Amino acid sequence: MDQPNRRFEIEFIILIATLMAIVAMAINMILPAFADITRHFGLDTPTQVGLTVSLLYVGLAFGQITFGAISDSLGRKPAMLAGLGIFVAGTLVSWSAPTFSLLILGQIIQGFGLGAPRVITVAIIRDRFEGSGMARIMSFIMMIFALVPTVSPYIGQAVIVASDWRMLFVVFIAGTMLAGLWFACRLPESHPAAARTGFSFRPVLVNLRDVLSNRTAMVHAAALGIVSGAFIAYLNLSQQIFEFQYGLGNQYPFYFALMSLSLASASFINGRVVVAVGLERLSAFGLFGMIAGSTVLVGIITISPGNPALPVLLIYLMAMMFCFGILVSNLNALAMKSLGTVAGTGAALVGALTTLISVPLAIMVGNIHHNSVLSLASAFGLFALISLCMVRFIPTERLQVNT
Repeated sequence: MDQPNRRFEIEFIILIATLMAIVAMAINMILPAFADITRHFGLDTPTQVGLTVSLLYVGLAFGQITFGAISDSLGRKPAMLAGLGIFVAGTLVSWSAPTFSLLILGQIIQGFGLGAPRVITVAIIRDRFEGSGMARIMSFIMMIFALVPTVSPYIGQAVIVASDWRMLFVVFIAGTMLAGLWFACRLPESHPAAARTGFSFRPVLVNLRDVLSNRTAMVHAAALGIVSGAFIAYLNLSQQIFEFQYGLGNQYPFYFALMSLSLASASFINGRVVVAVGLERLSAFGLFGMIAGSTVLVGIITISPGNPALPVLLIYLMAMMFCFGILVSNLNALAMKSLGTVAGTGAALVGALTTLISVPLAIMVGNIHHNSVLSLASAFGLFALISLCMVRFIPTERLQVNT
């Protein structure tokens, strides 16, 4: 690859990772504020504040469907900029919310707007790459993206200490506007006018039908959604586990960052080996790893009731984050591999299905969590087993790339 192309690829990776990072920042920076929000609105427990994250994901699911279809019809750039604008509007609602109900409404609007960077970034990558090449680029992007949870709780905590929890939303707005300007000025439109159908109801329905009838895409999207249920449950419960159950207090961001580094390292390694090893083998490795690690931890808790020692928990969670980092890139690439002609709608439905499956599962895990990590370990193991059975035993079409 010559130097200009190399420089463009590096800038492309960083820009797409930045747009994807807006989603992670909106979710992870607010985690250290759970206790303050609980006190401010007079809620019973911080677990109720976790509902804001879950409902943001619900808005995200519907936003992905909407902006995916729009991006196939009108182009990636206008759809992306519209979504970022809606996210800013929702952030303003959250910032000014006088009641917890309005804060939740703002989060849902934020989630809907975040559907654009979540789905259109994947469509842009699919416009330019396919198969293992797409998984390689996705892995490097996910490596940068995964570093965001490493630093975002620290940033969130610093903002809260310097001001208050509402200032987090001002930071979201400023960061989003800068990223939107960079995207508008530097990234060419990847979905040419000749490939667009024009925005009308019938082509959207045809695209939706084509994607929904693609069993390969739906099976891998559903499998990713199921394992993501355990990951989102971890996000919702992480502060409660580290800060309260293990009494780590203000050290919570450090331990959360440690777990995120494991996820980032998995994405980096995946990007280096995926072309040689293959999507299917790496996905199987991630799922088997989750099942094996969870079986060991559940066994330890069964033999010695109560929470395991902190070093044991940290090793387990790092292993789970590593396996999840492998699965995100590869299951996504497998789902998108045969959707080249409808990448926007495909990425939308894959992302929406993943979200609509994962959020109820995460809420279920949160509801049965009673000061023990047994529920979380069981979720990782069981959900990985179900996903493994799906990708191994449900017949799918032979994977072919549409271009």
